[in-house]
Amino acid sequence: MDDPIVGIDEAGRGAWLGPLVVGAFAVPAARLEDVAAAGACDSKRLAPRAREAVYGRLRRIGTCRSVVVPPATIDRYVARGRLNDLEAEAFAQLVRELRPRIAYVDACDANAARFGRTVAGLAGPGPTVVARHKADRDLPIVGAASIVAKVRRDRAVARLARRLDAELGSGYPSDPRTVAFVRERLANRPERPAWLRSSWATTQRVIPARPARTLDGYPG
Repeated sequence: MDDPIVGIDEAGRGAWLGPLVVGAFAVPAARLEDVAAAGACDSKRLAPRAREAVYGRLRRIGTCRSVVVPPATIDRYVARGRLNDLEAEAFAQLVRELRPRIAYVDACDANAARFGRTVAGLAGPGPTVVARHKADRDLPIVGAASIVAKVRRDRAVARLARRLDAELGSGYPSDPRTVAFVRERLANRPERPAWLRSSWATTQRVIPARPARTLDGYPG
């Protein structure tokens, strides 16, 4: 694709289980108007079936890419207070892969311009990176990226549910189905499974505390 315009956004940053997915959508500049016509918008405004339908239309007019970040990687970055850096690295990876003339990204940093500079620096010379808050709401190209990210995260959570043979809900700590599932799986099991974000404060509240060892517990 020559000289594409790219949008980038994420899904699952605040989720309790499953991956963070950073999605990108690239389209030739001549077809930019087709993105809105395909129904691209903030993925949070669409029900799952509608998102899938828009995703199918987007694939016919442009290129969909994503980076999937597992919980263990998220936990490592959170432990160092670098979650925004993790996102910037994933965003930059997609910029390098797609080589756009300009990339519009949804900023997770409170300072949007700073986030844009970070992504641009990691992506290397060439593309212009424009970071904005609420870009998924205001720019169809970023709305398209949000749909790519959300559809692919939803599919990842569905695969996890099938593997665990369980109802996971949305994977967010605000979802009672997710809370019930995690509480049941972790009851009396202090180990932290690979699908769970152990660094989340919610995990600390749910995982049973290990019983304190006393002198009676040691061999004489």
